[in-house]
Amino acid sequence: MDRIASFSDDPFDKPPCRGCSSHLTEPYIKCAECGPSPFLLCLQCFTRGFEYKKHQSDHRYEIMTSDFPVLEPGWTAQEEMALLEAVMDCGFGNWQDVAYQMRTKTKEECESHYMKNFINNPLFSSTLLSLKKTKDSRFAEGAIPFKPCDDPPRPIFDSVLSRDMAGYMPARADFMEEFDNYAEWDLKDIDFVDDDSDILHALKLAVVDIYHSRLKERQRRKKIIRDHGLINLRKFQMLERCYPKEVQELYDAMRRFARVVGPTEHDKFIESHAGHPALSAKVYERVGRLREEERKKRTMLNDVLQYIQDGKACQQWLMELCTTGRRSAPPLNLTGLPGTEKLNEREKELCQVVRLVPGAYLEYKQALLNECRRQGGLRLAQARALIKIDVNKTRKIYDFLIKEGYITKA
Repeated sequence: MDRIASFSDDPFDKPPCRGCSSHLTEPYIKCAECGPSPFLLCLQCFTRGFEYKKHQSDHRYEIMTSDFPVLEPGWTAQEEMALLEAVMDCGFGNWQDVAYQMRTKTKEECESHYMKNFINNPLFSSTLLSLKKTKDSRFAEGAIPFKPCDDPPRPIFDSVLSRDMAGYMPARADFMEEFDNYAEWDLKDIDFVDDDSDILHALKLAVVDIYHSRLKERQRRKKIIRDHGLINLRKFQMLERCYPKEVQELYDAMRRFARVVGPTEHDKFIESHAGHPALSAKVYERVGRLREEERKKRTMLNDVLQYIQDGKACQQWLMELCTTGRRSAPPLNLTGLPGTEKLNEREKELCQVVRLVPGAYLEYKQALLNECRRQGGLRLAQARALIKIDVNKTRKIYDFLIKEGYITKA
């Protein structure tokens, strides 16, 4: 007789009892002689001596249970697996949620056991972490002790602290809303099939490439925020106040160039150009032209998506692009977009002209309505501060809501 751990807590993951067809709960019996498919019995059928075809009651058997310690007393194998699954589900460091999911251990017990046996365990350095060394790789002789930091701040959504932190969530190390948050919508309906024409296949690949460039832009913006310490806006502003007034004014005017260089290089740039406003203006104009070119490249995706389902239209679109070089963006096609059915005709026309998906428009509209009710009125500057999109689009949305009577001016 052997005792073997079954690492699954879900009875539906195991075959039913061969005797009574009930779902098995630990401990249960596995015949050691019948196979290759496991012959499993509940304790009730086993005690009755259940026999079926080749299975006899005197066969050798194994007790399937995980109710025994593995790493240290007081923690069964079943609890070890439950702890690992809870850490995967809730994230490392969220010990309160881990303990709630486990239900048999406290927050302190979960944290102490995990750190002792899975992070700072010296056995890992000689077993799990003994990887083959290469010429360009260096490995520590033993496991590196890990000391958890304090619980990160968890700002309430749309609070002052959350807005100061640009929607950043330290516990998740990510933002509440990504740059170009609806970029995936343009990709979700694209399907590569064998009978695609060469031009249609090439266009679909172009859409995927444009989507990859959007992902790179997200990472670039996150890197700028991280490198320049812009998450904590108030601390950043306090550091700026250490400079003389003239340098502070230059800092404010030249802040947009910070994304081009690193934080140290940006400080040197400010100090070296403090007395050269004419040179700074030329640099500003050059960067402005580059920014406008990048914006026009991003808008080309919308043109592609208008024609991607029609091969002939794709060919016509490419011919127009080759002859004219550039073309104005057509109205956005709202067919099939989520939220379209919630718009009236005037709102649909606005979304088509502004090229705004209905889901985003409804979100921005609700935010402006809530702020207007809270303030008793709303100014354009407040609307622009509330919804972080192109200022021209914000103005059109603001003017439309004023005209339709949804909001009032402050």
